[in-house]
Amino acid sequence: MDNKKRYFPNLNGIRAIAATLVVFHHLEQAKHALGIANIYDVPIIQHAGRLGVGLFFVLSGFLITYLLLEERGRFGDVDTKKFYLRRVFRIWPVYFIIIGLSFFVFPHIPIFDYPGVEEKLTVNLPERLTLLLLVLPNFAFVLYDLPYWCAQTWSIGVEEQFYYLWPWLIKYPKKRVPIFLFFLLLTAGLLYLGLEMVDPSEETRKSMITTFLGQFRIQTMALGGLCAWLVYHGKAKFLNFIFRKDVQIVAYVMLLALFFSGVHFFGFLEVYALFFAFFVLNVSCNPNTIVHLGHPVMDHLGKISYGLYIYHVAVIVVIINLFETYAPGWRDMSYQAILYVLSFVGSVAVATFSFNYIEKPLLAYKDRKFGR
Repeated sequence: MDNKKRYFPNLNGIRAIAATLVVFHHLEQAKHALGIANIYDVPIIQHAGRLGVGLFFVLSGFLITYLLLEERGRFGDVDTKKFYLRRVFRIWPVYFIIIGLSFFVFPHIPIFDYPGVEEKLTVNLPERLTLLLLVLPNFAFVLYDLPYWCAQTWSIGVEEQFYYLWPWLIKYPKKRVPIFLFFLLLTAGLLYLGLEMVDPSEETRKSMITTFLGQFRIQTMALGGLCAWLVYHGKAKFLNFIFRKDVQIVAYVMLLALFFSGVHFFGFLEVYALFFAFFVLNVSCNPNTIVHLGHPVMDHLGKISYGLYIYHVAVIVVIINLFETYAPGWRDMSYQAILYVLSFVGSVAVATFSFNYIEKPLLAYKDRKFGR
């Protein structure tokens, strides 16, 4: 295996698509909750958020696994301490910013008002905050729910928990079964403990477990990891087949048909994950890909995609409330169009500011201090 670091093109374009799907989903969701004309009930919109997150998960699994395999190949080992410090400097600052704002700033500014947040800021507040400070937002979401401004952080928790497992599997491949069992037991134990503290009715308990398992898509990230393994080890027979132009056309036609049909069936997220894995492999590793995502706008949206994902909900709420305050009753098509444009442009502006002045300096620091 070549020991030089590998660069994958088009990854920012994938991130841009994933973030955009989530923004559209939450904009329609917010309009639905506020009684504004919306298309939230359209299946495509309903699923767009989960599919955007699913695409993020596959990409994350792919990239993290490749980097870990590459590190083990170059140095003969995985430095887990440096790995976790890199993740902390990448994920935690923006995560804690939105948590802090959601609990201590937004509630005191009328323009951020959103129905139903009052209860989530007062009832079981210590429990909510403890789980969030432990970077277990998916547990907080399932057990106590979260204020709307930071509810999207549940997926950050799932990603973090994947990171708690994955480097150890690559560092100690011969011990992968006990490592995986320990991880599952720890996760199940935490959920059990949380449910015992909440002590919900039997029906609510079942619903909470179903929601948790529906969000805990480690298998989606593992699929991305499998793709990285195929690329790293140069599994040419398989890759050459999925890189064929006719196979790409058939796969993308099937993906678009499935997406626009809005069909929902048991395990549909896993089926989409297979398509996303195919998509990630082709656009990042296939020199003959029929989809190119290298446009400067896509590249920028991909670079700021983490901030875009984290901040966009608060921006959407502000834009809607501004319209309600200064143009009450305005509801025609121009309202809908301008709402979309301002929500997206505003989210991009906030995310760009965050990237330039918060994330970028921290990224440079973590690469300098903890890179390998």
